[in-house]
Amino acid sequence: MPIIVDGHNLIPKVPGLSLSDLDDEIQLIQVLQEYCRLRRVEIECYFDKAPQGHPRLQRFGRVVAKFARPGKTADEEIKERLVQLERRAREWIVVSSDASIQTAARAARARLLTSDDFSREIRSVLHNDSTAKKDPTEVSMTAEEMEMWLKAFGADQADR
Repeated sequence: MPIIVDGHNLIPKVPGLSLSDLDDEIQLIQVLQEYCRLRRVEIECYFDKAPQGHPRLQRFGRVVAKFARPGKTADEEIKERLVQLERRAREWIVVSSDASIQTAARAARARLLTSDDFSREIRSVLHNDSTAKKDPTEVSMTAEEMEMWLKAFGADQADR
């Protein structure tokens, strides 16, 4: 199910991200890219006006960042997108805690997730992936420990 994200509404809900960061949008996009890779979904993430010199629409793999047109807000762009989708809006998930966007999503019969709920979903997916990659029998060691063991087993520089 494709997802529409209210970007600036989600940023403060994602641990480690803050609206006060200069690169908050790209940080969120990086998190969403990893989520999309693992879940195999597409996301349209809406932000208010594009940074100076950047296009309004930018594709980052499965994530499309859409910046509001001059004179419009991201909220208005999301509402317009839901209208544009018509009946297909039912096949989409809308992520926002903004009351007006939630109302528009319900009217379009899209599935709705609050930013808090989606943030928890992201953390769960990313956490499960990081723990799944870890082999419980795999032990890492520092360069010093490796050197100590190589010396202990008689490996000299020529053997390495």
